[in-house]
Amino acid sequence: MDETYDFLEELENFLGGTFHQDISSPEQAIDEFINEASIECLLSTIKDCEKFLNSSLTKQEKENIIQHNAEVYFPAIELTPLQWLNNLVENMKEGVKTK
Repeated sequence: MDETYDFLEELENFLGGTFHQDISSPEQAIDEFINEASIECLLSTIKDCEKFLNSSLTKQEKENIIQHNAEVYFPAIELTPLQWLNNLVENMKEGVKTK
C-alpha cells in the first residue's frame, strides 16, 4: 500500500478506537490514551496525525474524515474538527514530555 493509506488507516484506527460512543468526554478519552500509551505509540500517533494535517487533502475532506471516525459532537466543544485534532496533537506532545 502507499504511504497515504498507511497514515490514514492509522489515524482512523486512533480516532475510532479512542473517541467512540462509550467515552465520558473527548478530554477524558485523550487523557486516558496519553496515560496508557507508550512513548513510542504517542510519537507514532503524533506523526500520523501531522502527516494527515499536512496532507494534500482538502480542508473539507479532512474534516469529513475526522467527523466520520470520531464520536465527537463538535458544536458542543466549540471547535472545528481540524482545530480539535490540532489540539489533540499538542496534548499528546505535552504527554510525551511528561512520560
